[in-house]
Amino acid sequence: MLAPPADLIDPVAPAWGLEVASADYRPVGFGSHHWLVTETGGRRWFVTVDDLEKGRYAAGEPLDQPFARLAQALDAARAVRLPFVVAPHDPLVRLTSRYAAARYEYLDSVPGEDFGGVTRAVGVQEMLVELHGAGGGVARVEDFVVPHRDSLAAALDGREVADCGPYAAPAAQLIAAHAGRIRSVLDRYDALAAGADLGRAVLTHGEPHAANTMLTVTGWKLIDWDTALVAPPERDLWHLDGDHAVYAAATGVTPLAELLELYRLRWTIAELGEYADRFRRPHHGDANDAESWVQLTETVEETAS
Repeated sequence: MLAPPADLIDPVAPAWGLEVASADYRPVGFGSHHWLVTETGGRRWFVTVDDLEKGRYAAGEPLDQPFARLAQALDAARAVRLPFVVAPHDPLVRLTSRYAAARYEYLDSVPGEDFGGVTRAVGVQEMLVELHGAGGGVARVEDFVVPHRDSLAAALDGREVADCGPYAAPAAQLIAAHAGRIRSVLDRYDALAAGADLGRAVLTHGEPHAANTMLTVTGWKLIDWDTALVAPPERDLWHLDGDHAVYAAATGVTPLAELLELYRLRWTIAELGEYADRFRRPHHGDANDAESWVQLTETVEETAS
């Protein structure tokens, strides 16, 4: 995210009692909030803070539920113990009713490709080969639910939105203007999900795109495990933009076209749902809102094309 939440003052001391020399907000990525924390002794941590309201499946869901889902995903990463898995140092902690935090050993690295592309690195396919053979552990099993679909449905139906911020009306109007095409995407996703076979399910990362890869002196790393889930391998493989040669040769698994399509569509629907929900709740037009508006308009345009 581009700016820290105004209602979260100190993400570190209440969680781990560290003797903090500095805690610097890092506007990287666009999911969690991030801090680089340095202890007085010089040890560095990378701290992530997640807004549990964003993790709700639907409006009104108790925040204990998204906390439990996030904790289970990160616990799955901690249990895998593969050399490329960058897992939290400890279990997820609850900072407030709304926010949860995890800390990671700070890694010096060379970033992967810029976000927006899909990595073709052989290293990513090799990591997925190992991950998909590691067993599901404690991870949840795919249920094909897309968070915030209720907010997207409200916008598609043209339901009145409160004057809760500068993007509330424009977002509602934008989605309603493309309702027909978006509903077609939803219908196609539902049809594919209804026919999906979980018999091939493996432990998946969920988002092994360029922004979640890091190249370190010890090799490739895969970060951001908040989406870990037992699911068909296509949940990860669709991010490879059709380049499955290394994976297929190592596993003998040929990705199924209908499941690659399913997870492409799910990504689109999840983006639409997240931003529809954001702008149907109180917001103030900060840098995070502005970037969310850009992402929403681009996603709608791609859906309508």
